[in-house]
Amino acid sequence: MTELDLKRILEGALFAAREPMNVHRLKKLFGDQRPPTEGMLREVLDQLALDYQGRAVKLVEVAGGFRFQVDTALAPFLANLTEDKPGRYSRATLETLAMIAYRQPVTRGEIEAVRGVSVNTQTVRTLEERGWITVVGHKEVPGRPALYATTTEFLNDFGLKTLEDLPSAEGLIGAPTQDLLDQVMENHE
Repeated sequence: MTELDLKRILEGALFAAREPMNVHRLKKLFGDQRPPTEGMLREVLDQLALDYQGRAVKLVEVAGGFRFQVDTALAPFLANLTEDKPGRYSRATLETLAMIAYRQPVTRGEIEAVRGVSVNTQTVRTLEERGWITVVGHKEVPGRPALYATTTEFLNDFGLKTLEDLPSAEGLIGAPTQDLLDQVMENHE
């Protein structure tokens, strides 16, 4: 198999995939054939990323693997393609998500202690249904409360490879929460 063939196979697979593909999944494309090494795959992925520089779509790596996505500069124009509006989330939902993202793993009680108000069950359910948070265990204290953490889906939706890619909490002070979420979602969906 030539490098050109490998590049075409990876490009086609990434365009056809509904979700990001990691190196392990890309190796599975080759079935019974001898798969390329991880180094070869990464080299070809780097070449593909260069091929798409300055174009309407680009190859990016997020927590779940690699995917093609539209350049963020085109978001205002592409928003007109659909009448669907991005989901609007309450301030409580966004504050809860931020607490989990920045302090994970965290219990509901710990979130409530910082926010100063109780966390509504529907708020947690909304974040779980969206696939942004999950229960990762239980704290070893009386009552064994659930410990919440963000998911790979959260990282993928927000265009992050790791939690270290989150903006610093200091940079978020004073930023209107819904506007910030709208901007992130617009840039990464």
